[in-house]
Amino acid sequence: MLRTVTATRYVEPLRSGGSVPAVVEADDLGTYVVKFTGSAQGRKALVAEVVVGELARALGLRFPELVLVRFDPAVADDEPHQEVRDLHAASAGINLGMDYLPGARDFTPEVARTFPVDPLEAGRIVWFDALTANVDRTVHSSNLMVWPTLGTVPPRLWLIDHGAALVFHHRWDTADPTRAYDFRHHALGQYGPDVRAADAELAPRVTGELLRSVLAEVPDAWLAGDDRFAAPDDARAAYAGHLLARAGQSERWLPGDFPGREELAAEEAARSERTRRGRPAWLRHVPDLHGKPPAEQDWSAHLG
Repeated sequence: MLRTVTATRYVEPLRSGGSVPAVVEADDLGTYVVKFTGSAQGRKALVAEVVVGELARALGLRFPELVLVRFDPAVADDEPHQEVRDLHAASAGINLGMDYLPGARDFTPEVARTFPVDPLEAGRIVWFDALTANVDRTVHSSNLMVWPTLGTVPPRLWLIDHGAALVFHHRWDTADPTRAYDFRHHALGQYGPDVRAADAELAPRVTGELLRSVLAEVPDAWLAGDDRFAAPDDARAAYAGHLLARAGQSERWLPGDFPGREELAAEEAARSERTRRGRPAWLRHVPDLHGKPPAEQDWSAHLG
């Protein structure tokens, strides 16, 4: 079962996403990124985080440890922004924490130009995203981190942020375990991901027993809000059944046809030109930084 810790110190909010998670310290001396039950994304986002994150770890993909975090809004009394304080007030009790990776950097398009990723590793991640209907790992929003970035240990890719995965659980009536999603612009598509080798390796490991153990980690309260199911265990069975059926029919949804680096560069240049032309004349000299970090945050030269 997921460990439960208690937040003891509020470090800072993270405003890069709409859910406004926070970095907190806990009574086990760990530091965690906490996603709150009161966020606009709702509790299904937390269900997706647990299911996808724990399944990733079980299949050997790098994903930080998840914990349940008891959060008392009084811990964050010094937070100056009222909307964030309202979020905390709506999230008293159990929330979800992910182990904080100190010094980790975003896997940006700039980093991807020089960062080495083996085709099989890329294939495993793309295959896993296709299995879990995670359509939110794109070239410009990779939801991947590079860590560690200092010291002698080589930097590796870590998966994060799966709240947008399991898209089928928003419309169970139309959930189709054989559906193929568009992964043409996956963040790792340019590495020639070997999804067939990944499928041969990983699909047999997605068993009913594994899925039931993963679903057991989701708190009952986060599953109880779906009127389709009479009880949390009914919801768990639906998730497990869908993912098991999907793993068994992977030939129907294996991604392919990934553009190479040159094609991506050409598409990006065309997109930037369309953006430039759509601007008023007095703004056309301003560089287009869409999807790119500020210059002072680009450590790609140190990560190769």
